Amino acid sequence: MYITGLSGNEIYCAHKLGYQAGDVVIGNSVHSMGFIGSISSGFKSMVGGEIVQFTQLIEEGRETSYARMEKEAVDRNGYGITGVRNELIFHNGNIEFLSIGSSLHTEEHPRTDKLNFSTSSDGQELFCQVDAGYTPHKFVFGNIAYSMGIGASIISSFKSLGRGEVKEYSDVFNTTRKTTLERIIRDAKKHSNKANAVVGIRTNILPIGASGFQEMLMIGTASHHPLLPPQSSGVVTSDLTCAEMWNLTKMGYAPISLVLGTSVYSLGIAGSLTSFFKSFTKGEIPELSKMIYDARENSIDSIKRQSKGMGADSIVGVKTYVYQLGGGLIEFLAIGTAIKKVDGLTTKSDELIPQAIIHDKDTFINNAEFSYGIDLNEQNAK
Repeated sequence: MYITGLSGNEIYCAHKLGYQAGDVVIGNSVHSMGFIGSISSGFKSMVGGEIVQFTQLIEEGRETSYARMEKEAVDRNGYGITGVRNELIFHNGNIEFLSIGSSLHTEEHPRTDKLNFSTSSDGQELFCQVDAGYTPHKFVFGNIAYSMGIGASIISSFKSLGRGEVKEYSDVFNTTRKTTLERIIRDAKKHSNKANAVVGIRTNILPIGASGFQEMLMIGTASHHPLLPPQSSGVVTSDLTCAEMWNLTKMGYAPISLVLGTSVYSLGIAGSLTSFFKSFTKGEIPELSKMIYDARENSIDSIKRQSKGMGADSIVGVKTYVYQLGGGLIEFLAIGTAIKKVDGLTTKSDELIPQAIIHDKDTFINNAEFSYGIDLNEQNAK
């Protein structure tokens, strides 16, 4: 008997790859939130940017919880782990680092002394990934804890008197996002000398308690594909879903790199006053329309420049996000995956099986109260 977080569709997809479902495996590490106050990082937050001590502590907590999850899987004779997730959970002044996934077994290797692979892909995504020719090696992540900084706030307050980009903020955000991507690449190289790709990357921005700091986290799967074009970093990165990646592989396209661009804009005092008075009447507020358009275009131009420098043919899956930063400042983020046509690239199967793309339906819905429990299927669906 096994207790798994895999759905029926995921179990079917894993079976098609020669795996049987195993138990849910969990690893955790609980720390006191007091460590936040114990770090002498106040002076660093004056200039904004990374809070190195926080980054290291969070990284160590995540790695500890992952190692314990991995050990639990090995103790239960798991061949691999799928659907791996890292979470931060706050418990009344304490912070828990949680890693959770579902183990897989194989008849060919009924007992193992080490894991063959771990992946952030769920059972359905794993099928798409493997059928597209990407062999999974290890779940990897990159993170950075950062603060906008009081100093940057003071500087930008003067710049916000005029309308347009506030470069001090744009630089902080672009640096943190690019650093996170560099670190997930570094993690892939550290744990697998055969990996030449990190696929299925998911990006999340998390608040660190009530500290005023944030963590940017990227998770993905270090993998290998023999036909990928070499990159200067040595590792291809992609935030395409594995089903999207399968479709593009079938068309002969390979991911080159995840690309992202950020712009922080201020409407400025003059523009704010103008739009304030115009808001009393019906109709367009041209000042706001122009600012938002310019900021979005600036972010998209940034990822265009990055992709051209890599020799990419296109950027796909582009998404744009808008965040209110307060004080009349708005962040615009554009993110996507640069791709390139590669001779000989194709999938193992002619068509994807339906079970690999069917979305599972929720069968338990609680609208009456907030639950602190872990819905294993929800974790795998994220």
